[in-house]
Amino acid sequence: MAERYFSKQTFTFLSALAEHNERAWFEQHQQEYEDFVRTPALDFISDMSDEMPAISRHFLAQPKKVGGSLMRIYRDTRFSRDKTPYKTNIGIQFRHEVGKDIHAPGYYLHIEPGECFVGIGLWHPDADALFKIREAIAQKGDEWLAARDDKTFRKQFTLEGDSLANAPRGFAKDHPLVEDLKRKDFICLAPLSEALVTSGKLREQVVERFRQAAPYMRFLCKALELRF
Repeated sequence: MAERYFSKQTFTFLSALAEHNERAWFEQHQQEYEDFVRTPALDFISDMSDEMPAISRHFLAQPKKVGGSLMRIYRDTRFSRDKTPYKTNIGIQFRHEVGKDIHAPGYYLHIEPGECFVGIGLWHPDADALFKIREAIAQKGDEWLAARDDKTFRKQFTLEGDSLANAPRGFAKDHPLVEDLKRKDFICLAPLSEALVTSGKLREQVVERFRQAAPYMRFLCKALELRF
């Protein structure tokens, strides 16, 4: 039997948290968070640690309560107008082995009522990483197009994120790939249904999506001189 990790109660809890996003409520419902969010997420990450080496040996699945692949439930409210203390989604990231030190591509799973998806790539890379990726696109256009337009990949994933209004400094305005050079993010998302997330097929499908993203992830890693 394929393992089920998340359940309808997971989504019920996240919806209720969105409605009562305050410390007193969360403390009263801490056990539900443990049972329906944190424990199944850590079980999923633990099982993914067996799967990741076949996708890439350089991306890590770390089933730790703090500092691993499961993102914190606590929001950083220091610079935000929104002062609600908790995130109302489950975020799971499989970082590159050098990911804590530099901007590196990663794999991501997002679970939230009404919005579940697999994400891959690089969100808001720093100036240095962004320049390297743009340079790789400009110099190796054929390789980039082969990765970006890979049929299996594009059947599931769409390219998302922010772009500049004009060509970035140092790149020709009439470059045939100028729209890609304008990108500020190199993320791609593949939607998942809540039915799939609560089924026994979640891990298998996430692994499948990660595999399908290999050409794109390989291009980004190569551009950043990272092992894939």
